[in-house]
Amino acid sequence: MIPAIMPSYGKPELAFERGEGLYLYTTDGQRYLDFGAGIAVTVAGHSHPHLVQALVTQAEKLWHTSNLYRIPQQERLAERLVANSFADTMFFCNSGAEAVEASLKLARKYHHDSGREGRYRVISFEGSFHGRTLTTISAGANAAHKKGFGPMVDAFDHVPFGNLNAVRDAITEETAAILVEPVQGEGGIFPASAEFLQGLRDACDEFGLLLIYDEVQCGIGRTGKLFAHEHSGVTPDVMAVAKGLGGGFPVGACLATEEAALGIVAGTHGSTFGGNPLAMAVANAVLDIVLADGFLDQVQKIGAELGRRLSDVAQRHPKVIETVRGIGLMWGIKCVGPNAELGAKLSENGLLTVLAADNVVRLLPALIVEQSHVDEACRILEKSCVELEG
Repeated sequence: MIPAIMPSYGKPELAFERGEGLYLYTTDGQRYLDFGAGIAVTVAGHSHPHLVQALVTQAEKLWHTSNLYRIPQQERLAERLVANSFADTMFFCNSGAEAVEASLKLARKYHHDSGREGRYRVISFEGSFHGRTLTTISAGANAAHKKGFGPMVDAFDHVPFGNLNAVRDAITEETAAILVEPVQGEGGIFPASAEFLQGLRDACDEFGLLLIYDEVQCGIGRTGKLFAHEHSGVTPDVMAVAKGLGGGFPVGACLATEEAALGIVAGTHGSTFGGNPLAMAVANAVLDIVLADGFLDQVQKIGAELGRRLSDVAQRHPKVIETVRGIGLMWGIKCVGPNAELGAKLSENGLLTVLAADNVVRLLPALIVEQSHVDEACRILEKSCVELEG
């Protein structure tokens, strides 16, 4: 008999009743060090007092009105994101998939209103992940996500990640945009090089395409910059963000330049819940933390230390760990054996992580992670490697 909750996530064993900082506590009192952060979401850790207060304060005033009315908290968040990004404007939604969908719709509308109606195809990349809707699984490159849901939306041309020649060869008169993650997350933690992103920018400028970044996972401080592409200095025309933006409260956004958004007028796109007062209150509280003086510098510092320590463990245990790669607080451990084995062993020893493609175990701790947490995580990793070797 099918359970009341549709079994799309397998059978999780752990159930948590509370969290504090970097730790989660199960219903039977066990404590876990959380280096998964709800898949790169809880950037301020669990139950951060500033986020809790922002949510409670807003909840006592107003939850929802819809976008039929002005939402001052939405206006404030938009102005802050504009001031700290390439963007001139944005659309708020509820998830990363919705943010990517909005970005793709925006690209089509841009070309339609520019007199190029035949441009609708998008170049995306092998190893990519852009969401679970029909359109976003078509944009992504995971065959397992597509099985049983065909036919796919015929609008995407996939090429090897990092290969500029393949990108240029894929451009046709129907191409509207290039969609890329500056750091592939679900694909196994692959940071794009600055040269690759610059090459994409140059190709878009040459052929009149829009460059769309998917920073749903790698944005909002995850790499030590507010947005991952800042490391390269190469800006997009459109960008999708979500996950960390709400620190655990569902919220997403599609950011764009004024030119890229020229076709968006009243009635062209919408969302009932998008940008509601509760989400905006929490997202503004997240920015209070992430944009505070010195915060992102500390993320870069502790992220570099985490990467160094992981590499040290990898060198001592080549039978378990093939390599380590990442940036900021977004690290992947490529395993020799099945990644599920290392992930399960880490969980057994009290460290929560997230699996990814390419046989990788992801470490995505909250951005407030401290040296003591890094020390504890690496002790657990070391212990787990020894046990797997034995």
